[in-house]
Amino acid sequence: MIQNTPSKSANRTGLITALDVGTTKVACFIARPLVNGAAEVIGVGHQVSKGIKNGNIVDMAAVEDSIRTTVEAAEHMAGENVRDVVLCVSGSVPESKLISFDVAISGHEISEVDLKRALDPTWLYSQQVDDRQIIHTLPVAYSIDGNPGVKDPRGMYGEKLGVNMHVITASAGALRNITACGNRCHLDVESQVVGPYAAGLSCLVEDEKELGVICIDMGGGTTDLSVFFDGEIVYTDSVPLGGNHVTNDIARGLSTPVAYAERMKTLYGSAVPSPSDDQEVIKVPLVGEEDDGENQISRSMLVGIIRPRIEEIFELVREKLEPTGFEKAGARRVVLTGGASQLTGVRELAAEMMDKQVRLGRPNYVKGLAESVNGPAFSAPAGLIQVVMKERKAMSQTSSRTMDAPNNKFGRIGKWIRENI
Repeated sequence: MIQNTPSKSANRTGLITALDVGTTKVACFIARPLVNGAAEVIGVGHQVSKGIKNGNIVDMAAVEDSIRTTVEAAEHMAGENVRDVVLCVSGSVPESKLISFDVAISGHEISEVDLKRALDPTWLYSQQVDDRQIIHTLPVAYSIDGNPGVKDPRGMYGEKLGVNMHVITASAGALRNITACGNRCHLDVESQVVGPYAAGLSCLVEDEKELGVICIDMGGGTTDLSVFFDGEIVYTDSVPLGGNHVTNDIARGLSTPVAYAERMKTLYGSAVPSPSDDQEVIKVPLVGEEDDGENQISRSMLVGIIRPRIEEIFELVREKLEPTGFEKAGARRVVLTGGASQLTGVRELAAEMMDKQVRLGRPNYVKGLAESVNGPAFSAPAGLIQVVMKERKAMSQTSSRTMDAPNNKFGRIGKWIRENI
């Protein structure tokens, strides 16, 4: 049960609580970090989302109820009470901006302090507009005295440290609304992560991120996209169309209830035609009519409704990528994830329209997931755990470097302890 006070056991064990509030579902993963740097999910809760339309909150009370029920289910399974959550931000119209700047080093060795000073985003916050809020400031690459390609400048010498930084912003109003919903459930939002970043970290392998890949997260109300290159996310955006739009097209086109339209899409739907479609007949109940009110259509008619909407989604994705030049950075690889990507034929249609190799992505790096929650629909909440683990690893390395510094008294003591005990 969600309580007003944080669980001592949860804090002591360093549990990670990931909360993904989407258009079609709310999912909560509670994970315990392992010694080898991985994480194991010990609690899962998910249910149909209420109060959200096309990624935007339209009923705060309904969203609160969905969050509360989902988190309680995860807590019950984990046997822990949680307070701090990492929140997935979806439907908040993420915007990407790459900025470059230089920091004077004056010839001395680049230290942890220099790097922190270079990456300090305080000056960025003063420049953000009222309706946008900075979510991530991610260093993409470094250069020293104009020489690019530096992965980690610490310990190197130079006069000038150059930084290429990826700044991701989101709608301030949407962020305040979803945070308020969490707070009303007695949850503290520890950090916020944009959905495309979380999904990419979850389902992409390291070689894909290094060589260049486009990750397309097809949700119910929105389709998010991210581009990874040289191991870092370099672009993110969103398209206001998703799987629910396909369902609504079927419901309107066939005058059938939305619930049955969703069932038809799942059982019989496809984005590409097959030779037997004309011979396969599907019974369709009509809206507002009793059991005798039924129509019959061929499967080819259903495919004819689904395909144009999926084509539109990929066309909009392509239009987002082309002006930025990141379509080339994505090399020849596209990874589809998200619940709507599981529709039959979506992968083949994406390969045709994007002219790239396409695969279906699912959570890779989190242990303990049951088969029912280990599919593409749960890439984002699994990715939230990855984000936290990545940040904790970076903080641990920073702390280790500081303690190992030869001019630091505590560093000398720490080094002696590690070498002699």
